Amino acid sequence: MSVGIVEPVPDALHLLLRQAVLALAESERRRQFPPVLHAGTPGGSHVAFQAVRDECDDAALRVDVVEALLGRVAPPAEPALVWLARPGPLDVQDLDLHWLAAAAAAAGELGVGLRMVVVNRRSWRDPRTGVGREWRRLRRRS
Repeated sequence: MSVGIVEPVPDALHLLLRQAVLALAESERRRQFPPVLHAGTPGGSHVAFQAVRDECDDAALRVDVVEALLGRVAPPAEPALVWLARPGPLDVQDLDLHWLAAAAAAAGELGVGLRMVVVNRRSWRDPRTGVGREWRRLRRRS
């Protein structure tokens, strides 16, 4: 079951998604970089998949990738979290929708709840609901 993020965003989820954005901002310095799909806990135990261009054009292969990622992280007490880190503005793109469909199918097959967002260096957004956050100057908290 895929779970869209709605307002008000719970504090715990807000902190996790902020951490996903911060981790990307701190680790990726290139202006253009390949998209990377993550599953798990931002800033904690998570796994990532970076597809070679056009490697994941097959919908069934994308579902298998998400299932494999979710299988490698500890079973979540809450819905699992999957995030797609990519450059550019977070207007919904075909790539986002392809991975969202794969994540929803994988969650359904595994019988787990799932939240999926797209992140860049300054923001995150749920492609289903449009809910998101943006920071002008994101800094690690002391």
